[in-house]
Amino acid sequence: MTSPQLKLGTRGSPLALVQANMVRDTLCHAHGWTTDAVEIVPIKTTGDRVQDVALAEIGGKALWTKELDRALLSGEIDCAVHSMKDVETIRPAAIAIAAMLPRADVRDRLIGAESIAALRPNAIVGTSSPRRVAQLRRMRPDLTTVLFRGNVDTRLAKVAAGAVDASMLAAAGLDRLGRPDVGVGIAIDVMLPAPAQGAVGIEARASDARMLGLLAAIDDAATHCCVLVERALLAALQADCHSPVAALATRDADTIRLRAELFAEDGSAHVAGEASGAVGDAALAERLAADLLARAPASVRRLFAA
Repeated sequence: MTSPQLKLGTRGSPLALVQANMVRDTLCHAHGWTTDAVEIVPIKTTGDRVQDVALAEIGGKALWTKELDRALLSGEIDCAVHSMKDVETIRPAAIAIAAMLPRADVRDRLIGAESIAALRPNAIVGTSSPRRVAQLRRMRPDLTTVLFRGNVDTRLAKVAAGAVDASMLAAAGLDRLGRPDVGVGIAIDVMLPAPAQGAVGIEARASDARMLGLLAAIDDAATHCCVLVERALLAALQADCHSPVAALATRDADTIRLRAELFAEDGSAHVAGEASGAVGDAALAERLAADLLARAPASVRRLFAA
């Protein structure tokens, strides 16, 4: 029997290609296919081409997805792989988040120092993340942050060359690239991660029942559930790429615990909270969002829903 031929779209960065291969291998294992049953199709995205400007200034997270969306909806590819933290909160109705792989380490890693406290006075930290900027400045107001974009190798090379004192990268990405020993993991009680950090998702056309069925076989239900709750929080907050927000949902049996923090851009103010509910509690994220916004100082609240 001939294996089905699927075209799997992905960004072309080294990390994106590793993640695409993870999805291909998982699909092939689940369905008993050989690896040539899934063709990986790299697609250049605007986010990969433009490296010297903050994403929020030139279109936000859509820079990572719009070319893949176009290829998916045109039938050029059958499904697309994404780092879920790079997927904008509101997606086209014609596209479905069909599956997620088991979530990896959700923490951030500090590159260039043994701890945030160990950074020299007035150290310069490279990052493109408003969340990381705010969290770092809250702990160390003396720090200066500068825009840092590019793939993992580019960022590591800048730190090694002394362009900055330190940078921060997601532990999951470093692990997937075979670099578990690079950097120092920051405990989530010190730095809560970005919503959906560590999760790899696969999207397909919402009308493609065959593809949705094939992808359902590799879906990790716990990851999918938690990431959707985190994304629901972003939607309830009306957060965008300018909004410094950290969130993490965890599942224990039939209960979901959602923790979140909102910040002023410079870390000078913040609000934190958590909520718990049953799996499937559609109002969980909305309750926490309302609580956070009600308690947030004006300098924080203005960055989210009015």
